[in-house]
Amino acid sequence: MRKKSRAYSGPIIFIIALCVLINALAWMSTAFSDFYVTYIFPVLTSLYGRLTSLFPFSVGEVLLVFIVVYIVFTVLFTISHIVYLAIIKNGKKKNVSPSGIRKVLDFISNLLYRTTPVLLTIAITLMTLNCFVLYHTSKLRIVNESETEYTVEELAKLRDFIVTKCNELSKVVPHDENGNVSYDKDMKKEAINAMKGLGEEFPRLSGYYVTPKALYFSDFMCQQYMQGYYFPFSMEANYNDTMNLMNKPFTICHELAHTHGFIYEDEANFLGFLACIKSDDIVFQYSGYLGVLNYINNDFYNAVDKNEYNRHVKILDRVKYDNEFLSKDGWKEVEDNAIFKTETVKRAADVFIDTNLKVNGVSDGKVSYRYVVGLIMDYYYKYGV
Repeated sequence: MRKKSRAYSGPIIFIIALCVLINALAWMSTAFSDFYVTYIFPVLTSLYGRLTSLFPFSVGEVLLVFIVVYIVFTVLFTISHIVYLAIIKNGKKKNVSPSGIRKVLDFISNLLYRTTPVLLTIAITLMTLNCFVLYHTSKLRIVNESETEYTVEELAKLRDFIVTKCNELSKVVPHDENGNVSYDKDMKKEAINAMKGLGEEFPRLSGYYVTPKALYFSDFMCQQYMQGYYFPFSMEANYNDTMNLMNKPFTICHELAHTHGFIYEDEANFLGFLACIKSDDIVFQYSGYLGVLNYINNDFYNAVDKNEYNRHVKILDRVKYDNEFLSKDGWKEVEDNAIFKTETVKRAADVFIDTNLKVNGVSDGKVSYRYVVGLIMDYYYKYGV
């Protein structure tokens, strides 16, 4: 029995030790992380990502449900097992033969004892290879750090450009009979083509792309105010299918950027924006500008007084409508079907995301999303958009 136990635990200890070593190297050496994301991570994407892309549903979402069920079951079983043994020990059930129940409990206990370390090892390995190391790569730079100082006037110029593009595109994108933007092409395929189009400018965006997938529990995502998720343990680009259509092209491109090693949110936002506005598809262009409108507009609004803000290009009501995360009717449907209150879900999601980012070395946590403005400023004043 000891030999079996050693044979069983040996590989697990080795794999976890290897993961610890890889994480330590990533934290200590940016060069190691850069090498990994450039030469090793693309191989994993083309192999593991290709495998999970064969499934028409989100493998990551299924795995998340499994993990939650497994944890809940393990906790409840452990408590029940302890209580049952205490009852038997105290002789409170002398008239009941415990042998049959004991065998079942022992079987389940042994199964959990053997499977839990394996599942934990798989989770640690996938998160290390597909997520943790990526947080220690070099940050994307358009210009040198010494060139990143901009004036409020320059921010105003960029903000007015973005607003003007949104206003113009809102008038020419196709609409349905209800006045909403319509789209009849294959959005997933168009998103992949848009990202591949950036391959020459950003080489890491070349190569194989996973199939973007809509999440089944998209209503729950709405309660978190989340547009998409990159699941490291399934290497999938997932998006919220309930949110308004104009959020989707930008979000899908953003999540696809994660699958090519751009794990930082500001970088994924920037690349999603760039892919969309450089696309030949007018709906993608509009979605790209809308995707960064709030970040840039809010930064400008906070940098000037109200009178100065009002002197600049106005955002059309049509644009504000298209830029909604979810319509009033959509929110009503989500709230009617919700198990938990949106406020509670949102608060929990914010804490989780913020903590996850900080644990992985992003000291500003969720605030890092808005740093996309700096990247767009750099690109705008160096190349134009």
